[in-house]
Amino acid sequence: MPTIRHDKLVRDLIPDIIAADGKTCVTRTLTDAEYIAALDSKLGEELAEYLADGSMEELADLLEVMMAAAAARGHDFAEVEAIRQHKAAQRGGFVQRIWLESVTAPN
Repeated sequence: MPTIRHDKLVRDLIPDIIAADGKTCVTRTLTDAEYIAALDSKLGEELAEYLADGSMEELADLLEVMMAAAAARGHDFAEVEAIRQHKAAQRGGFVQRIWLESVTAPN
């Protein structure tokens, strides 16, 4: 059986799923710094996948990685949500679909 290299962060149950399929995988546990870098890379990967097909599954994957990124940096997602709510209260959300075309400063 050929070996396929992946070299990427995967969800916790993926090695078990691979084993249940009769395959063998090699894994290692990342250091804190490697983990944060891998999460940042994974955010880009998941965002690209969401932008490619717009599915709610991909959006959920993006949220999962965002939650892990917050935790890896010592924050919980409730804190992220509180910051989001504060910004929404101060600057609004995106409900009104406003597209800013230009701004002209006074002379």
